[in-house]
Amino acid sequence: MFNDIGALELLTLVVLAVLVFGPEKLPKVIQDVTRTIRKIREFSDSAKEDIRSELGPQFKDFEFEDLNPKTFVRKQLMDGNDELGLKEIRESFDLRKEMAEVTDAVNGSESASSAGRAAASGAAAATGAAAAPDLLKKPAQPAKDERPPFDADAT
Repeated sequence: MFNDIGALELLTLVVLAVLVFGPEKLPKVIQDVTRTIRKIREFSDSAKEDIRSELGPQFKDFEFEDLNPKTFVRKQLMDGNDELGLKEIRESFDLRKEMAEVTDAVNGSESASSAGRAAASGAAAATGAAAAPDLLKKPAQPAKDERPPFDADAT
C-alpha cells in the first residue's frame, strides 16, 4: 500500500502526526486508524465474495484486478493469448530500426537533394522552366523598415 513512500516522507508524516495529535493521543489515533483500515478490508473482501457467489461457477477464476484497464490490456494483448496475430506484428515492428531508416533517409536526402538541386537548377535554367521552390532554404530577412505581409485570415 505504501510502496512509494520514502524514509524522508515517512519521517515527515510521523513528525506531523506528533505535532497535530500530540504524543499522548497518538497511540490511540494509530489504533483507530488501523482498526478502520481492517474493517474496510473485511468489508471489501466480503463484498468480493458476495459478487463471486452471485456470478456463478462460470466466473470462478474471475479476479477483480482484471477490471483495471492496464491489467486487462496486458493480460489480453501481451500474454500468450494471440488470437488476433498481435505477436507477429509486435515482432515485425522494431522502433529503433524504423527510426534509423527515417534518419538515414533524411540525412541521405540532404546530400542527395543538394546535388539534385544543382542539377535541377541547371536543367531549369537551360530549358527556361521555373524551378520548384527550395523548401530547405531559409527565406530572406525583410529590411528593418519593411513590414511583413498582412494575412487577414490569420487575425
